[in-house]
Amino acid sequence: MRFRQFYASCSRSWPTSQNHTARQLSKRSTIKPRNNNRTDSDIVKCNIAITNHMRSGQCDAALSLFNSMPRKTSVSYNTMISGYLSNGNFQLAQKLFDGMPQRDLVSWNVMISGYIKNKNLGAAKKLFDDMPVKDVVSWNAILSGYAQNGFVDEARRVFDLMPEKNEISWNGILAAYVQNGKIEEARRLFETKKNWALVSWNCLMGGYLKKKRLVEARQIFDCMPKRDEVSWNTIITCYAQNGNLDEARKLFEKSPVQDVFTWTAMVSGYIQNGKLDEARRIFNEMPEKNVVSWNAMIAGYVQSKNMDLARELFEAMPCRNISSWNTMITGYAQNEDITRARSLFSMMPHRDSISWAAIIAAYAQSGDSEEALQLFVEMKRDGEILNRSAFTCVLSTCADVAAFELGKQIHGRVIKAGYVFGCYVGNALLAMYCRCGSIDEAYEVFNGIEDKDVVSWNTIIIGYARHGFGKEALEHFDLMKQAGIQPDEVTMVGVLSACSHTGLVDTGRKYFDSMTQEYGILANSKHYTCMIDLLGRAGRLNDAQNLMTNMPFEPDAATWGALLGASRIHGNTTLGEKAAEMIFALEPWNSGMYVLLSNLYAASGRWADVGNMRLKMRDTGVKKQPGYSWVEVLNKIHTFSVGDSAHPEIESIVEFLEELDLRMKEEGYVSATKLVLHDVEEEEKQNMLKYHSEKLAAAYGIMKIPAGRPIRVFKNLRVCEDCHTAIKHIAKIVGRVIILRDPNRFHHFKGGVCNCGDYW
Repeated sequence: MRFRQFYASCSRSWPTSQNHTARQLSKRSTIKPRNNNRTDSDIVKCNIAITNHMRSGQCDAALSLFNSMPRKTSVSYNTMISGYLSNGNFQLAQKLFDGMPQRDLVSWNVMISGYIKNKNLGAAKKLFDDMPVKDVVSWNAILSGYAQNGFVDEARRVFDLMPEKNEISWNGILAAYVQNGKIEEARRLFETKKNWALVSWNCLMGGYLKKKRLVEARQIFDCMPKRDEVSWNTIITCYAQNGNLDEARKLFEKSPVQDVFTWTAMVSGYIQNGKLDEARRIFNEMPEKNVVSWNAMIAGYVQSKNMDLARELFEAMPCRNISSWNTMITGYAQNEDITRARSLFSMMPHRDSISWAAIIAAYAQSGDSEEALQLFVEMKRDGEILNRSAFTCVLSTCADVAAFELGKQIHGRVIKAGYVFGCYVGNALLAMYCRCGSIDEAYEVFNGIEDKDVVSWNTIIIGYARHGFGKEALEHFDLMKQAGIQPDEVTMVGVLSACSHTGLVDTGRKYFDSMTQEYGILANSKHYTCMIDLLGRAGRLNDAQNLMTNMPFEPDAATWGALLGASRIHGNTTLGEKAAEMIFALEPWNSGMYVLLSNLYAASGRWADVGNMRLKMRDTGVKKQPGYSWVEVLNKIHTFSVGDSAHPEIESIVEFLEELDLRMKEEGYVSATKLVLHDVEEEEKQNMLKYHSEKLAAAYGIMKIPAGRPIRVFKNLRVCEDCHTAIKHIAKIVGRVIILRDPNRFHHFKGGVCNCGDYW
């Protein structure tokens, strides 16, 4: 549910330029009589007319009247500036402010609020510092700017420096703590002062609601010296959101005012607790419905994947807002109905950044990353101000398709927008660099995140693990604990994975055994899979089997897959067959396991069994997933498959590979023909290996990417042993760093070696 009352109570703490402008005009603005054709009364009438034009969005009419005035006061200028800002014409407001013959205090305050509204906090702070005289409104404006952008510590510093504070100041810093999740700081601040305004009580109670801390929220409600409808609605929402619908209903019946928000709180409570039929009954009984009520009910149907009823309500709505459209688009996207999602998006009368983020996410989640990125370009062209959701979604898409160069460009826009130091976008940037093969830049982003949360730490730990830097991953795990961040299940998967990729068997065992005791984390199937993979890679297959036997639950396909992979590495065909049997029973469609077992048979020369695997795949309708690799050159993704002939430059790529092949053989390279799953002549096997997709992609990258920059190649399947050996030679011959990502990990090739140490 959207807690409208809570946000309204918090937002009342921020000084809005229009309200404060009006108050300041009435207090400070006086018209001095002058010998002029226009009387003071005429000027006042013109100012009022300008205000009315601006309220109606008639900026040109307001400007025409303003220009016709033979004498203008600072009130005239301020009215124009405030009007431009309220109509989104920031540049016109700035130009008028810069050209003012004389500014008063109101002028400065209005412009500071304008810069803040336009997401330019740096310019607002510079203007604030340049002010010849400041009042409490000036201080409140800059305080709210820091708070709204998540800079709570800076907001508190401003608050402490204020020579004069009013209720808006106190509620402003309280709301800053609440809205940024610092509820304990908010409570401590609350206890330092008596006689708080009612809006502040509501704000703090709403903060506990947001944290799902019902006991503290009820304590505040019971201690309130007086209550209004927001107080009642907030506590009702508290109980409804936390599943105590009986108490919510009692409070609903006791509430002196049952307005549309009270009813909506009940509807949303039943929706969130999965009682859609009861929610619909209350919705139908509502004496009055607003757009929030309709949206809540539609969102309920969307969450339950009942898009037919959601669409029925959407069509019946007497008035829709952007949120209504966005909810429907998201619903269709989650149900993989991208056609209807796009159709609704195209029909929208107005769009906001959430609309764009929703449709971009829809394409990204459906696997059409190219269309997602194209929409992002269109969004920028439309002039839409990017929000955190849009940045995060597009960065995630860049990570999925490994669009490193585009990701770096978006990073620049993130910095310009001022989001880079927050967890929300910072974590997305961090993940993008990790998954695009730039662990050094990921580390720089990680260091730049001011308030690192558990996601930040998990991302860098898993990033180092996947890149094969186990030591760095474990060092960051120690730093995480020193920072007072409690590890969770995901953290321990990253830690165990780091041990697995670097062969730290005893260290991994120690962490696995201490999970419950030290951190209160029960090992799940992912933790056991990491341990079985760790033991299996190290050749301790009996230990891996024993651990699997003693698991407190049945092993899943991923766990058996780890054992099958270890069997392939160490040539244990009997154990591999047993593991494969279990996987086929659990996931008969898993083509990767057929290939792994076929590799095991081929390495042992059991060609009849390789043939049987092919027949079994055919009979069960399982198709081998085609392997492909891609590389980004000049913001464009170039994709290759084995023996590719579709790429427009394939002839020059093959010619370059032939040249490399000769030089590699001079360096001692020998094709690993045992990996070819066909019983054919040795020479034919060598030719089949020569044009694997990762080799084609690496060759094209070397040809096109300027010297001194790494070549980043990405593959949808596990890199084969022959390509791993070949790329080590290629990296040495051409003197380039080649970074290759497959579904399991990254390989960093340089000077003829890989950072995995051939332990993969």
